[in-house]
Amino acid sequence: MTRFEAADPVERRKLYVDAITAHRNRDSGFLTLEADETVLGVDTDDADDVAARDSSDDESDETAAELGVPWVQFGDGTVNLDCTDDELDALKTLLGEFPAFKIDELTRPEEVDGVNVRISAKADPNRIAQFVDDVFLEVYDLPSAFRVWAVEV
Repeated sequence: MTRFEAADPVERRKLYVDAITAHRNRDSGFLTLEADETVLGVDTDDADDVAARDSSDDESDETAAELGVPWVQFGDGTVNLDCTDDELDALKTLLGEFPAFKIDELTRPEEVDGVNVRISAKADPNRIAQFVDDVFLEVYDLPSAFRVWAVEV
């Protein structure tokens, strides 16, 4: 694997497939994909992104900020992520489009106002890549041109 970031939607999906393939070939424990930390800031020229951030309620913004930069892990046929309760609702809706993906476990740590979700993802790398990109776009509500990093393979 020679590249570790992508911002274009097509290139992001290629990156996910390459990272999943590298992860499987290396027999590593998991791979981690992380949105670029700039998605948390409001320093953007895109008025739609600013308006979307301004229109969300303060409580969910605070919880999202506490959870940090959105990330998704994949390993051994399982997708793992942290989310807020609102993001969990969006995730459940998204799972309706991916019938082969099922929530295996929800964990609500006492020290954080979020939920850790483990999803069985017994699918080919392309389908997993579609799901991961949709998680970033629809669950975490990131702009279509966000940058993602393969931070651990």
